[in-house]
Amino acid sequence: MVTDRPQTAASALESAAELLQGAGVVDARREAARLAEAAWSLDAGQARLHPDRVLGQAEADHLARLANRRAGGEPLAHVTGTIGFRHLLLAADGRALIPRPETEGLVALVLDRMGVGVVADVCTGSGCIALSLAQEGRYQRVIGVDSSREALAQARENGERAGLAIEWRLGDLIGPLRGESLDVLVANPPYLTDREYHMLEPAVRAWEPRVALESGKDGLDATRQLLREGHTVVKPGGWIALEVDCHRAADVAALAAGSGWIEPAVHMDLYDRARYVLARRSETS
Repeated sequence: MVTDRPQTAASALESAAELLQGAGVVDARREAARLAEAAWSLDAGQARLHPDRVLGQAEADHLARLANRRAGGEPLAHVTGTIGFRHLLLAADGRALIPRPETEGLVALVLDRMGVGVVADVCTGSGCIALSLAQEGRYQRVIGVDSSREALAQARENGERAGLAIEWRLGDLIGPLRGESLDVLVANPPYLTDREYHMLEPAVRAWEPRVALESGKDGLDATRQLLREGHTVVKPGGWIALEVDCHRAADVAALAAGSGWIEPAVHMDLYDRARYVLARRSETS
């Protein structure tokens, strides 16, 4: 994408869209507009408002650089540096998994069932779940846990950006929560097998952390451990809420029942796929 002469906003957008389309990017025009908003520090939806505006060379070059990164396969969220999640705008740069729309549904299910008390988000990644719960719920405390220092640093930065107070803890799964008495344990753990991981689109494998995606031969190592050890930190009557692979939701519900959780239920995501499993700890055990 050449920008060696003055361009208008419209012509620069058209050049970016053509580049993305040639690289096989779906919905190239929409993505070009997103890139322009990032390059020109515009709010969402403003890239096309002034098509005849003549760009400065720095503006044209900035859009060109972003468009070339996207055409090279880098995820849009990484190129723009941000991703929307519910009511939040979060940083996205490769240190943690890019938040997906499906995960917004897990937040909604938790808020519907227990919007108060103490909640911990395990495998917090970018912090999207913990921060949304803190913003939208009425929790006394919200804890975010991750085994990756890099992911936890991103989550902390996102918390500062949003002005939300979260207790961030470094460590693996339940370990950092010993001694807690939680009303809700929520997690979007890794849940792919090695084979499924290697079948992911290249943009995911090349740009997002493998540790956030793969979990043993059957994809259930982390989920199994959360169900087995969750009883030690969830109070009687409290909830566990998990995002799961849609092909293994029934298996996870059965694991929950076998691990002593009561009333395990599978819930569908916005694409009508079995995506979440919620269960409770008995009031008497």
